[in-house]
Amino acid sequence: MARALVLAILALVLVFVTPYVEAQAPAPAPAPASDGTSIDQGIAYLLMIVALVLTYLIHPLDASSSHFF
Repeated sequence: MARALVLAILALVLVFVTPYVEAQAPAPAPAPASDGTSIDQGIAYLLMIVALVLTYLIHPLDASSSHFF
């Protein structure tokens, strides 16, 4: 009788454990692909920096001419 009880408990444990053993690992997420927006944003930042530098280079010339008026 004790043997039947151990066998029943073992069978019950296997019933609950087996689905988890057969489960597959989740598939890895695909690598993010660049759709070009980050490249466009980088070009936009570069152009803004160029415009800012040109503004500061040209501004002293513009400010010095206002002293003559």
